[in-house]
Amino acid sequence: MPASTRDTSATLGRVAVFAALIIVLGAVVVPLPGGVPITGQTLGVMLAGLVLGPRVAPWSIAIVMALAAVGLPVLAGGRGGLGVFVGPTVGYMIGWIAGVIVIGLLMRTGRFTWWRTAIAALVGGVLVVYAFGIPVQAFIIGVPLDLTALSSLAFLPGDLIKVTAATLVAIALRRAYPRAFADTRPVPQSATA
Repeated sequence: MPASTRDTSATLGRVAVFAALIIVLGAVVVPLPGGVPITGQTLGVMLAGLVLGPRVAPWSIAIVMALAAVGLPVLAGGRGGLGVFVGPTVGYMIGWIAGVIVIGLLMRTGRFTWWRTAIAALVGGVLVVYAFGIPVQAFIIGVPLDLTALSSLAFLPGDLIKVTAATLVAIALRRAYPRAFADTRPVPQSATA
């Protein structure tokens, strides 16, 4: 098999694996006091950006969205169907695409380190996703932007836990199987520093 065909097959495999990971993590729901559950779906989004990079990771998100559009229950809480694309969470899903691109770009700006990984997951996986999600949610539900942003703060502790988890998983994966990453530069010894 020619190298380019092998590379394409490997890339398609990675896209499919991360789409599946995002879907499976959507089924992970941790209830919290106060009624705001943490779902694992955005952890999968962060990991896709960290591992697949800015060009490939959006395809994993696109697959998840396409499966949701045809009615499969692939989103957190077992949601799917065209209705999710006009509901209050559609901005967050759009933010996933922008978020994985930002995560991937931030990861490609220098050496692979734990702090660069954490910053990329935080900026792309939380701030960018919120930047899309909160305004769209405010518009759809007809609540002022400031109140919507304030209510979204309830999700921040869970998102910070997911940033930490994504960082730890990405570091461990980079050490164990660096070829999984779109960027295959060697891991410096300071990656744990």
